[in-house]
Amino acid sequence: MKQTVFIFHGTGGHPKENWFPWIQGKLQNKNCEVIIPQFPTPDGQSLDTWMNVFKTHEQNVNEKSIFIGHSLGGLFLLRLLENMKHPVSAAFFVATPIGIAPIKNWDSDYAFSNGFIFDWEKIKSNVQNATVYHSDNDPYVSLGNGQELAKKLESELKFTPLAGHFNTAAGYTQFDNLLKNLLNELEK
Repeated sequence: MKQTVFIFHGTGGHPKENWFPWIQGKLQNKNCEVIIPQFPTPDGQSLDTWMNVFKTHEQNVNEKSIFIGHSLGGLFLLRLLENMKHPVSAAFFVATPIGIAPIKNWDSDYAFSNGFIFDWEKIKSNVQNATVYHSDNDPYVSLGNGQELAKKLESELKFTPLAGHFNTAAGYTQFDNLLKNLLNELEK
């Protein structure tokens, strides 16, 4: 069974930004299918509209699937895991807002998140391995979000100093640590 990796962008994002194309190329060289949906953002951005886009890719999800969520894409990933019918192999959360202030896009994230209330037990039951990446100088999502997310998921926090929001503005057109962890996951 071919392994499928999904990457979910954040607010104002798209599939060709940041480290997404680089990771996509590296994983395709390992015979993975990589899906990076384009979600409506910022216009038309809502949990419902993003779920509707994801539904067009649902048939590609199985127990070996791996999800990666960047920023609001990580928040979307939490909502997906709450609603999965079966567990997936792994989930990687990069600079994910979960309601710990300060968050630069608080209003839009809050509306998208249904009030930052999560079913943590359901989320944990639907992912075999979760990893959280966060930095200490993220201008959009404070480190407290990554710390609390790792605690709630009972997962590892991959603290990366001075990585900003893990985006192109912070120099992240490649993400070596994430790639290393993805390759380890693929070998399982």
